[in-house]
Parts: sequence; C-alpha cells; structure tokens
Amino acid sequence: MNTVFRILLWAWLAWAAADARAQFLPTSPKRELRGAWITTLYGLDWPQTRATDAASAQRQRDELCALLDRLAEARINAVFLQTRVRGTTLYASSIEPWDAALTGRAGRSPGYDPLAFAVEECHRRGMELHAWLVAVPYCKVAAERDLGKASLVRTRAEAMVRHGDTWYHDPGHPATATHLAAIADEIVRRYDVDGIHLDYIRYPEQGATFADGRSFGRYGGGQSRAAWRRANVTHIVRQVHRAVKSAKPWVCVSSAPVGKYADLPRQSSHGWNARDAVWQDAQAWLREGINDMLVPMLYFDGDQYYPFAADWAQQSHGRNVATGLAVYMMDKDYRNWPRTALERQVLSARALGLQGAVFFRAQFFNADLKGFRSAIVHRAYPHPALPPAMPWLSVAPPATPQLTASSGGVLRWTRTAERFNIYASRRYPVDTDDAANLVRGLYADTAFVFSPAEALLAGLHFAVRAINRAGVESEPLQCSRPLAAAAPGDGLCLVVDEARRVALPTGFDGKAVAVCDLMGRVLFAASAQRGIDVSRLAPGLYVLRRLHAHGTGELLGRFVVD
Repeated sequence: MNTVFRILLWAWLAWAAADARAQFLPTSPKRELRGAWITTLYGLDWPQTRATDAASAQRQRDELCALLDRLAEARINAVFLQTRVRGTTLYASSIEPWDAALTGRAGRSPGYDPLAFAVEECHRRGMELHAWLVAVPYCKVAAERDLGKASLVRTRAEAMVRHGDTWYHDPGHPATATHLAAIADEIVRRYDVDGIHLDYIRYPEQGATFADGRSFGRYGGGQSRAAWRRANVTHIVRQVHRAVKSAKPWVCVSSAPVGKYADLPRQSSHGWNARDAVWQDAQAWLREGINDMLVPMLYFDGDQYYPFAADWAQQSHGRNVATGLAVYMMDKDYRNWPRTALERQVLSARALGLQGAVFFRAQFFNADLKGFRSAIVHRAYPHPALPPAMPWLSVAPPATPQLTASSGGVLRWTRTAERFNIYASRRYPVDTDDAANLVRGLYADTAFVFSPAEALLAGLHFAVRAINRAGVESEPLQCSRPLAAAAPGDGLCLVVDEARRVALPTGFDGKAVAVCDLMGRVLFAASAQRGIDVSRLAPGLYVLRRLHAHGTGELLGRFVVD
C-alpha cells in the first residue's frame, strides 16, 4: 500500500469513525490545543466599546473578561489575540501606532495596556496567550492617511506594494523581515506572552499581479519567481523565530498557513493551496524547526478537508500541528454548515494524530451556533486539557514541589517553577495522566484554596506537578492524606426525584442554569423552565449555578446522583 493511498484511507476512516462512533476515539486527552482566535480588527470579537474615558475603558476590560470567561467555561486553553492588526497594535509600541478599534482613532491610547491586561486575565484562567501578528498586509489604501507620519507608505515606500485596495509589505525587500522581527522582539521582551503567532505570512490572493518586479530584479539572484517568493516568506519566518528565541527561548513560534499545503497525488486543491498559490512553504518551516507549531486554516469540508488534514499530520516533522476550524461556516449568512460537520473535524483531528483545534472566531464559538459549543464541550471536551508540550525546547523537567501545608481547605507547596498543574482523585496515588483528574492547569500560585461553598471536596487526594514553559512536567507531589474539611451546612441541598430530575430552588427567576462538578467545571447548561434532567450524570456530587451571558453566576444548590 503506497503512502498516498494510506493517507487517504486513514483520513476516510477518521471521518467515518468520528461521524458514526465517536466513543471509539480518544475521549478527552490530557494534552490537546483548544484555542480560539480573538479578532480585534474593527472590534469584530473585541472590543465593542471604544475607550474614550475611564468608564468606557473599564467597560472595554469587562467585555474582554466576559469573553474569556465564556471560553474558559468551554475548556479553551489557548487564546490567539490579534495584537498587530493592520500596521497598528494593541499595545504601546515604539514601532507602530495604536489600533483604532480601541478608541475609534488610530494612534490614540485607551488609557491602559490592553495586551498586559489580556495576558494577566488569560493566565488567571489557566489559558495561554499567543500574540497574533498579521504579517504582510499593512493597511487599506483608504485608511493609510489615518496613520499620519507613522505610515510606512511615507517613510519606507520602497518596501511597500499597493495591490488592489490594500498596501502590503513587500516580502522580497529586506526591510520587511527586519520590521516584523522587531515587532515580535518588542512584544516578547515586554510581555509574558506564551507565543508569537504569524497570520497572513504569505503573498496575497491573485499574487501573479503583485507588483514586486523591482525587488525581484534587485534581489532575485537568478531564482525562479516562485522559488524566490517562497524563500522570501521563509526568510521572514526565520527572522521572527530568531528574534523570539533570542529573547525568550520558551515562547512558541507558530503560523496559520493556508489550509491545504499543496495538491496531493490523488486530490486536487482546486488551485488554492499554501505552497503554489501564495508561496508559503509551511511544511519546510516545521522541517527546519523555525516553527514550533502550525495551525493550518482548514476552512473546508469533505475531500477538501480530510486528505489535507492527514497530510499535515504526516508532515509534522515532530512539531505540533493543530487544525484551524471555521465555526463561522455554520452561520446561515456563510455556508450554513450543519453542526456535525465541525464535530467530525474536531474528533477526527485526534484520530489523525493532530494536536488539537483552534476556532475562528471567538464570538462565533461563544454564540453557540447550532449548539456547537455545548455539543463539543459535552462530546469532545468533557475534561480540561493542557496545551501540547514542546519537549524540543526543554527536555529536563522542573523539580518536584514539596508539600508545606494541607489543612483547613488550603493546599500549599514550594515553588519550583512558574506554573503548576493540580490533580485530584478519590484514589491514592492520584493518576496524573488521567485528564479527568486535572483540577487546574497552568496555575501560577503555590497555594490552592477551597472556599466553604466547595468544602464537600473533603475526601479527595491531591497531587501537584510543576510545569515549565515548554510544557514539561515534574514528577508529582502526592498528598497521601485527603483534604479534611467540614460540610458547609448552608441548606442548599437539592432533591433528585425518581425520574432523575432536580427541581430548581423556590423563587429562582433566571432563564438558564449550569450543572457543574465540584471543581467548578461546567458539564452542561439547561433551561430553567422545568426540572433539570440529570440522568446522564455518573454517580457523585454536583453543583447547580445560575447561567447568564457572561458565564456562571451564584450557587443555587448541590445535589447527589446515586
């Protein structure tokens, strides 16, 4: 059986398996990228409020927190925040001006540091933050004058090309790689980001008419136009990688290439692929090691998705590859895809050996189009997951933390790394390879405190593992004595009837509730118009909370499923 046929057969089997028998696929791996792109261009995902004074700046921050809360509830573990937008930034850059989406005017400060705030809030929720940089597009021709004296079209015209209604950096001019590497360097040195993520790191559509003849004549060196263009894009990636790793070697460098790398021997890309249509040799970036991860934008389905996803998995060269999925395609104003199309793609990614999925865009994902968000949490993400490790950056694990206290609902340990993963189980020793036992991932503190409302965690054994910035874990600290705490006795015990339904508390006036486990993880949401069906829950103790647009709210009660 030749390699191509094996890839296509593998892809078809993954598709069929995901569609018909999802339970035969890996249920909830401990390591898996679950990401979302947050688009700041025009405030599409965030911000909706313009920060023109202290009050509106606070509303802007509150909007981001609400968006992140919804993502965290769905067990998203990585946010890709659009940080370099179109020649403008989401932070006080010394290289480019502020983006207009923050205040309504390019170059105007919102009165706080959005990137620093986003990093802090993501890390508080146990999520990574990857700074998403739009690379080659610069700005719309009509918007260029808004950049004023900061416009590169005025200060570095020889390195800019107008193509259609947009100004682009010329990938063939040496100044382009230098400029983009300087932006990446500035971000990495000033912020505790987990990654630099390159988007549109390619030539534009209809690139045959891209007016780079002057730079080709000067720098082409006798190469074919196609080979020269591919080398130009790779040179930019190489320069960005070098800048990032020189500052902080543990920061993940990733790219979002066009979803289909090239035509396959038995499957055409119909003229739209990374290597030949936009001169983006992304698989070579993995082979050379100048990308730690790729997220190919596989915004297709059927034979335009599965064979190409399998090809990426086959050509990963030991690096991480996650699939970029188009949640917006389910919108009736786009392709009106059925929910099952995206579900199959998420589940088949595991079967193909890909390292997860990133959803475009965050607002479409959080809007729960056709129930996709709810379904994927229940079907594919029943437990938390850690982002995939990058052992090629750091093989040596951090030292094992040592227990310093375990009483009164508080667990304390020594600091041996920047972050820790906390596990809990009724069995000792705690199986720290089981995702079901992961309580908190990428936790920055050295004390884990259980509030009185969660005191029924008594009886669980805990384990703590240090994790370095490459995702490599220490050996576990196993706490042999279960956490001792008294039951809360607050009268919030709810009754499960013979039909395995839970009645809502008297006087509850909300529209929806969330059923959570004792770690606070949302298991499913339900309408509050009638009793909540809990027949699908395993025996154990559960929590009912109010559910609103910004996430879960106050505790409504607890109940036991026998």
